[in-house]
Amino acid sequence: MRVLGVDPGLTRCGVGVVEGTAGRPLRMLGVGVVRTPADAEVGMRLVEIERGIDAWLDEHQPELVAVERVFSQHNVRTVMGTAQASAVAMLCASRRGIPVALHTPSEVKAAVTGSGRADKAQVGAMVTRLLRLDAPPKPADAADALALAICHIWRAPAMNRLQQAQAAARSSRIPTTAPVRKVPR
Repeated sequence: MRVLGVDPGLTRCGVGVVEGTAGRPLRMLGVGVVRTPADAEVGMRLVEIERGIDAWLDEHQPELVAVERVFSQHNVRTVMGTAQASAVAMLCASRRGIPVALHTPSEVKAAVTGSGRADKAQVGAMVTRLLRLDAPPKPADAADALALAICHIWRAPAMNRLQQAQAAARSSRIPTTAPVRKVPR
């Protein structure tokens, strides 16, 4: 499975491509950051992010795009920029028919480090180790993008089994309202 991980951000949008399957060694195919100038209009920044992500999709042809799920922060301005960049990544993938998966930061940290409370340095160190890199990818947004891709590759088989079990349970359920029969007296 080839996954493009996207750590959304308006100034720095981390991107990383990982190939592999759960239980096997993983391979990094590319890592980087799509940057936009902080003084540019938001609309133009989003266009630059779109161009950057489209270029990564063209070059690496991923089977899936894993995006960090935006969560509530105290700084509304930061959340808005992150959400906008996230939407651009989802749009770029969906326009091409590429499935998108969302993972929370704590899910990614737990998958990669074993702790949902790991800091950026721990995530970077584990990404370096798991992908057999010489040094942690810089900036941290790039390492986070790779962690998103790794998280999805490792979690996808379990998520698929869970979705199949839920679908099977839904299709085999007995109707909750049975027809009422009158009993003769």
